Parts: sequence; structure tokens; C-alpha cells
Amino acid sequence: MIQPTDDTAAPQPALLDVKDLKTHFPVRSGLLQRTTGYVKAVDGVSFHVKRGETLGLVGESGCGKTTVGRTLLRLIPATGGSVRFNNVDVFHASGKSLKSLRQQMQIIFQDPAGSLNPRMRIASIVGEPLKVHGLVTDRDELRHRVEELLEKSGMPKLAADRYPHEFSGGQRQRIGIARALALEPKFIVCDEPTSALDVSIQSQILNLLADLRDELGLSYLFISHDMAVIQHICDRVAVMYKGKIVEAGTREEVIENPQHKYTQALLSAVPEADPNRDKTRIVFEGMAT
Repeated sequence: MIQPTDDTAAPQPALLDVKDLKTHFPVRSGLLQRTTGYVKAVDGVSFHVKRGETLGLVGESGCGKTTVGRTLLRLIPATGGSVRFNNVDVFHASGKSLKSLRQQMQIIFQDPAGSLNPRMRIASIVGEPLKVHGLVTDRDELRHRVEELLEKSGMPKLAADRYPHEFSGGQRQRIGIARALALEPKFIVCDEPTSALDVSIQSQILNLLADLRDELGLSYLFISHDMAVIQHICDRVAVMYKGKIVEAGTREEVIENPQHKYTQALLSAVPEADPNRDKTRIVFEGMAT
């Protein structure tokens, strides 16, 4: 196996530093549901994300990339390893320290419909983080802040009075982005934020995320199975296969000169714009087809 680039030796202090992250899920069987084994969804993953940078984490479905994003945010308990954010130990943080981390680290979910409460108006969905963290107490100020966030995400102010089902998939994802921005985070996990959208809408959401990154100085962990999407928005790329990072480097290094057969297979699956151009599809052993 080709060894991935040593991604932990950053020339400047990284905003996020992940070392030897492991997330294993027990397999239970029998009448008493005893643990008979473990699924190693994430098995010793290390990488870093610098300030203002977008790191793409790419791989096919089931490789563990979403589990990485949710584990480092403590949405899923880790089996081992460490995560440091702004030099704070994420897994051992508690109290005020943990609350501060929750503000600074946010997530945009893959399914914009499933991540929005259908019984809540948009004003409540976007404003809830501000109320939970006690950042806004005045009703008028809360309304003003919600409208600002919606406009920043490309939605009209009046969207605040409507329900999620009244919007298209792309509009719902913009609302999810507005909610993620509410606490003015420094780092956002983008968990396949465009995979459930039409191709024509995908580029709009990607451009919005890129503009917000540049305007607000955000850092992203951008999770995707689509190399074309990764190529569009990411500065560096880490390729995951069966719970491990098999190749990592700058976007140019990975896209233009892939070293691992799995990376080559992913790139060969990207549709070619020119229908007359012959393109050989590479199939990696064990890869879903």
C-alpha cells in the first residue's frame, strides 16, 4: 500500500489536528446480543486543517468519511486517537470549554430536508443556536440576526416565516448553511452538502460555500464521494478507503498525479465533458461498482 503523505507536520499551527483517530462499532449476535466483533469504520486516521483552508475527504460510500466528521465533532464517540481544535483537546473538553467548541465547530448535513425540523418555522430553526448559547435574548435582535444570516446564504428575509417543506432542496440547504453560520464558527464539517441536489444547483451551493470561506475566514472539512466536486472547492485532498487514508496531498498532486490505484479509480469515474474523448475506467479490487 502506498503510504499517505505525513499530514501532521504542518509548517504553521493547524486549526484542527487529528491524530490516529479510530471509531469502531460493535457487532452483536445471538440471543443475548453479545459482542462478537467490531466494524472498524475509522481505523487510524490522521490529518490537519489549517486556518482558511478546505481539506477534501473523499471516498466511496461506506469508507468511513462521514464517521470521521461526526466523530471529531463528538456526535459519535471515538474509540481512540486525539482531536485538537485551536490547541484544545476536543475529546476531553467539558463545561465552558466544550460549549465554546460547540460554537466554533459546526456541521452542514447531507440531507437538507432531514436536518430541518418540519414543524418549526425557518426563523426558529436558524435562531435556535443563538438562543441555546445565550448570544441573543431580545426578540427584535434575534429576528434581525436571522434575516441577516438568511440573506448571507442567498435567501430572502421573508423565508423566516415559512416552513421547510415550502422550499426546494437547494433552498433548504441554504437554510442549513445559515443555521451553521449562526454562531460565527471557525470550522465547518461539510458532509456531502451537494450530493442530494441537482447538478445545476450543486455549483451554486459550492460557489456560496467558497465565497463564505473567503469572506469569513472559515475552514472546511469537505466530505464527498465526487472527485469533480472536490476538485472545485478543496485546497488539499485526503483519499479514504476502508477506514484509512491511503493518499493525501495538495489538490494538484492528487488530481493530476494520483499514486494509489484507488485514487486512480475514483478519478476515472468522473464524467468526461467531451463525449468524443475516450476514457478508460479503472476498477479497483473491492471497490463498489
